[in-house]
Amino acid sequence: MTGSADRPAAEGTLLTRLRAPRRPRIWFEVLLIGISYWTYSLIRNAVPEQKAAALANADWIWSVERGLGIAVEHSVNHAVNSVTWLVVGMNYYYATLHFIVTIGVLVWIYRFHPGRYAATRLVLFATTGVALLGYFFFPLAPPRLMNGGHFIDTVLVHHTWGSMASGNLKHMSNQYAAMPSMHIGWSLWCGLTIFAVASAPWARILGLLYPAATLVVIVSTANHFWLDALGGMLCLAFGYTVSRTWYGALPHRLPRSPLDTAPHPATAALLNRFRR
Repeated sequence: MTGSADRPAAEGTLLTRLRAPRRPRIWFEVLLIGISYWTYSLIRNAVPEQKAAALANADWIWSVERGLGIAVEHSVNHAVNSVTWLVVGMNYYYATLHFIVTIGVLVWIYRFHPGRYAATRLVLFATTGVALLGYFFFPLAPPRLMNGGHFIDTVLVHHTWGSMASGNLKHMSNQYAAMPSMHIGWSLWCGLTIFAVASAPWARILGLLYPAATLVVIVSTANHFWLDALGGMLCLAFGYTVSRTWYGALPHRLPRSPLDTAPHPATAALLNRFRR
């Protein structure tokens, strides 16, 4: 009787420890992020490129936006394309900052807000994971690949390096996985994290400007519709919901420094196995 009574208490204690913010271990984080992104890319690119369905869905999205009166992507795309220095800058922005800023924010939270790191990382992971459902169930061609859409593929036109879905790199990425936009999901995650945690007003302002600029870039380069951005926002909302449910609070409301400095239970179990 005593053993069965102790078992739920032990399980409850383990669950509490798993949910408790703790100091992250650099080797574990690097390994986790590397494997997770590799897995995400593998699954995303393994989704069948359903060209016919993707083009049909693009036509449907475009008709919905026209009905809502927000179908201005074509005008924005052509206007920006007429300013060479601007569109070339946007091509490089699209290709690089998506990764650089996201990794930078992860490193910043890891270094200066370790107690909030795991919860913040979980938001990003859950957001990215649920996006795979969109790629599988709703293949979507970006505006630049629409039939008769007359959008400009700015990377091809200006011969700039910048898109895994254009030019010589197009076979390395699923071109029909535009919904939801993870450029928006990740950039908004970065912006909200900076805004919620940073103390300097200028940093908080820059945090909010980053996803706004990203929205302009993905539309100007004809890589996404406005509604793709909405899909990215919904994925991010799901990510925050998962993190708040697991940790009991939004990431920025957790302690800046973890009270428990012992190894994470999963890490401790792995270390004990190696010691045997």
